[in-house]
Amino acid sequence: MDTPVSGNTAFIQVILPLRLEWEPYYALPEGFAAHPGDRVHVTFAHKGYIGVVSAVDVEPQAARERILPIGGIAEGLPTVRKEEIQLWRAVAAYYLCTVGEVYKAAYPARRVDEEAVEARVRERLLVRMAKLEEKLAKARKDETRNRYRAALDALRSGKGPDPGPGQEIHLTLPQETAVREIRQAFAAGKTALLHGVTGSGKTEIYLSLAKETLAAGRNVLYLVPEIALSRQLEDRISTVFPGLQVFHSAETVARRQQVAARVRQDGPCLILGTRSALFLPHHDLGLIIVDEEHDTSYKQDSPAPRYNGRDTAIMLGVIQGAPVLLGSATPSLESLYNAENGRFVKVDLKQRFHESADPGILLVDTIAEQRKRGMVGNLSRKLLAEIERTLEAGGQVLVLRGRRAYAPTVQCTGCGTIQKCPRCNVPLSLHRNPDRLVCHYCGHSEAYTGLCSQCGSPLQPLGAGTQKIEEELQALFPQARLSRLDSDTPETQEADIIRSFAEGNIDILVGTQIVTKGFDFKGLTLVAVIQADSLVGLQDFRADERALQLLEQFRGRAGRRGRPGLLVIQTRAPEHPVYVRLSGQPDGRLLQERRLFGYPPYTRIVQLVLRDESPDRIESMGHGLVHDLSAALPDGPTIIGPYPPAVDRVSGRHIRHIRIMLPRDKSLLGRKQTLATTVSIFEKNRHYTGHITIDVDPV
Repeated sequence: MDTPVSGNTAFIQVILPLRLEWEPYYALPEGFAAHPGDRVHVTFAHKGYIGVVSAVDVEPQAARERILPIGGIAEGLPTVRKEEIQLWRAVAAYYLCTVGEVYKAAYPARRVDEEAVEARVRERLLVRMAKLEEKLAKARKDETRNRYRAALDALRSGKGPDPGPGQEIHLTLPQETAVREIRQAFAAGKTALLHGVTGSGKTEIYLSLAKETLAAGRNVLYLVPEIALSRQLEDRISTVFPGLQVFHSAETVARRQQVAARVRQDGPCLILGTRSALFLPHHDLGLIIVDEEHDTSYKQDSPAPRYNGRDTAIMLGVIQGAPVLLGSATPSLESLYNAENGRFVKVDLKQRFHESADPGILLVDTIAEQRKRGMVGNLSRKLLAEIERTLEAGGQVLVLRGRRAYAPTVQCTGCGTIQKCPRCNVPLSLHRNPDRLVCHYCGHSEAYTGLCSQCGSPLQPLGAGTQKIEEELQALFPQARLSRLDSDTPETQEADIIRSFAEGNIDILVGTQIVTKGFDFKGLTLVAVIQADSLVGLQDFRADERALQLLEQFRGRAGRRGRPGLLVIQTRAPEHPVYVRLSGQPDGRLLQERRLFGYPPYTRIVQLVLRDESPDRIESMGHGLVHDLSAALPDGPTIIGPYPPAVDRVSGRHIRHIRIMLPRDKSLLGRKQTLATTVSIFEKNRHYTGHITIDVDPV
């Protein structure tokens, strides 16, 4: 359909799943009608795409005779709601990417294929319904007619049989008070920040408010940061809401498509999901819950849009007219700042649900223990005594080690060479069963021979990952039921391990930071951190905040049913301020430090990341870009870089960062746009497209 268009042709604009800074114009062939949100087949740069109509009856800015006609309406694909497009535009504007990139994230090619399959399924469904109606008309017995009617009703609703009522929710007096304060915040048009200590029953508050919203006929979106956490919550929430809809990347293709179809329907539903659930075709949302709002897993790293699920949820709430509830035992400093400035309303829940005391803290100085032979491998005798005491009392133990694998590094005993990835500037980690050296950045893997690649001398594993800790604990406690949970654990086994630990079928669970999330394990009384210095030894202005959040969250996993809990921290630096603050109230102090040094939330950071195979070219381009940015943003912002990050080469590409710290004032939006424009012009003038990414509010 590449024929020239006539003088009276109607034109539309279309959003394509591409990084385009404009929305291309297309012509409507005679006899075609299109509306905003329609899905259409188009050609761009000699390739076919399914785009979304963003505007109709427009006057093109390009020569009319060069504008191609659409290839047709994408039959069977559902229309994109105007609220979805509004969200795409808001995300693109804030995170300095294109609307097309957001569209691609919301409707990836695989999802579009799924929708096409769904359209064919609907066609078959209509045929099946027609046959049932024909049988119903011919049926003579009441029993037969009733069976056909029930089948037809189920097919027409698309919801299946009524799941029936769920369990009741019973709140304590402090929880009821918190619910009233949250309602008052919503009535004032404010986002509510629920700061509830670990084990205080925040989930019951979420479910109580969700039940009210559903009873009023509106939908609820309940966000969690991790798939594993979603799976445990699914079991828990389903007892209250049997019709729960779950959406995340680990769900089957068919199931995700079913959830999207259910969201499009009328009638209230509760959706539990990770950040990708924000881009479902929402309508009539009455409540958005963001659990563990501080968690960095809400931030999308790559590809664009590099959005934060928490902040995007607030954008969605504004568009949908839905109140937003953020919850955490350790709120982010950004959220505390917003509460301090009146944008959020902070609601405190200071009492644990079962009135149990906060778990105690035992700091173990591993240097001192080594001097007096108080260490057995990587475990202190003090910790081993606590584990033995816990197991004898019928309790459970959760052990955190921040590094997976058997050993994070292997070094030659002869020449001292550390075995490194050939494509990345990082050491290779030793994994057991089978023995392999693996790069945790690019995935490079090679057989472990135990001999140095340079001189042939024996290699020595350095440090201990989760596999090594698991091995040591199994040897010391052979009768204990032990398991491990980290990113090496097959995704299909994660839910089973978590469920088994929750049911008391595992005595000791070793894991990486995933085990610190908001799980509820009733038999857990002892939690321990091995080599805790890896959590606090990071050169980043957020390091102390993150370490405090992680340790406080981990501490809160223990002692949740009235039984005393204990957190054991093995460290070489027991005097570190993070450990000193752990028992206190560090929030105000950390905010003061951020204000003093001009860090977020008192400023905004935009980070530019350059990647290039040539070390010389990346240095030249980095300094050239800083020069152009300094000229375009002469007053106000602080520009740092270009500088190499801790890992400065990944997959054969060198990496440099440029950090721009923008004052948080009325000029912020204009400066962000100037920054994005400067980068775009630089890419075009230097023929450097594809080497620079923009990350707004990096974490």
